[in-house]
Amino acid sequence: MAQYNFEGEIQNIHDRQLEFINSVIEKLGYKNSKVTFNAVGTAGDNYVANVKRIIVEGESGNLSIIAKIAPTSEVLRQSFDSGPLFGNESFVYSKVLPKFLQLQKQAGVPVEEQIKFPKCYGSLSEAPNEVILLEDVKLSGYTMLDRFIPLTDYVVKGVLKSLAVWHSMSYVLKVKEPETYNLFRDTLVDLWGIMAEKKDSPALVFLNQIETMAIGILADYPEYQNILRHKVSGSIEKAAKMQKVEYGNRFAVIQHGDTWTNNIMFKFEGDELTETMLIDYQGARNSSPVSDLMYFLFTCTHHEARVEYYYEWLDYYHSQLENSLSNFGIKANYVYPRDQLDADMKRYGKLALGNSIVTNSIIVLKPEEASKVKDQMESADMSNMNAVNNMEPATILAYKKKLIGILESFDRFGLL
Repeated sequence: MAQYNFEGEIQNIHDRQLEFINSVIEKLGYKNSKVTFNAVGTAGDNYVANVKRIIVEGESGNLSIIAKIAPTSEVLRQSFDSGPLFGNESFVYSKVLPKFLQLQKQAGVPVEEQIKFPKCYGSLSEAPNEVILLEDVKLSGYTMLDRFIPLTDYVVKGVLKSLAVWHSMSYVLKVKEPETYNLFRDTLVDLWGIMAEKKDSPALVFLNQIETMAIGILADYPEYQNILRHKVSGSIEKAAKMQKVEYGNRFAVIQHGDTWTNNIMFKFEGDELTETMLIDYQGARNSSPVSDLMYFLFTCTHHEARVEYYYEWLDYYHSQLENSLSNFGIKANYVYPRDQLDADMKRYGKLALGNSIVTNSIIVLKPEEASKVKDQMESADMSNMNAVNNMEPATILAYKKKLIGILESFDRFGLL
């Protein structure tokens, strides 16, 4: 590796991955540069990829790259279906996002309203060495918020606006270039379908563990325990069935698939939020817009805020969908009526509940707790993953509060 002049945290990165990273750096004009690898985030921020910030320093100047590096461990690859995940994200950055931006530019959409995403410097798709190299948007003033703190109303609206613009471009593409939309739909891999076909999938073991844990934590709430049964463990099969329904649904879009705090970048001027940027498109697929909305709202906000703003948030999302589509002479109530959004929220209720329980069980873990979970994944020891005795008392209380809040919200809004 001396020929690469690499320093820092390069352990657990395969030679082929390092070779590819070096080739991209040289193609960008940074030959014979000092290259330093640093870890990004802490345990619990990312389970699927090994994320590094690569600092390039040389005579040609400096460059900062975010590298998403696939695990080479076969156990982790099987647990997360790494190949399809990286394939989806690479396709979105190389094909889907550029096409959406092209359509906006052709329509004369103002720059400030155009879809925002990191530049992709290159991607390697060969298993098991997948790599995606992205622009470090931190240098442009974007930052990541604390995943342990629920988002406030104005921040939620910023994210809903980004989701509305993202979803709107699927409807635009369906009108302008339906064949291209169908190509995108058919290229993106449905991970739920893959998992549903594996009856002994590690993911199924994982979900069973989470459901058992959640039911145990709610021992003082037998009515909630009954609601939870089979919502998590049955979510893979239910999601796969729902996906088949969405295939030809005219209201379906290319969903983001993983809209939670760590997959959103924020830009502030003082206390004012000026931009939000969605990142991490590994879960992208053809689905209902409410898949993203419910995932986001029940993962990144708390019950008290949902009680106050839930219906206002849905109205705001639809108004921003209308605003984005108006640039193309398309009416939101034609491609995705407001009452259809409400109907879809109820249609996805049980599946969204299961997904919310899973996501929150992972997000609530402190870094040291998340490290234990990841170590268990790497060792293929699924027997006690995410069990209560791996959590500190404060974490258990926080998770219990999240569970109760989620269930109260689903009940209040008629989603059960």
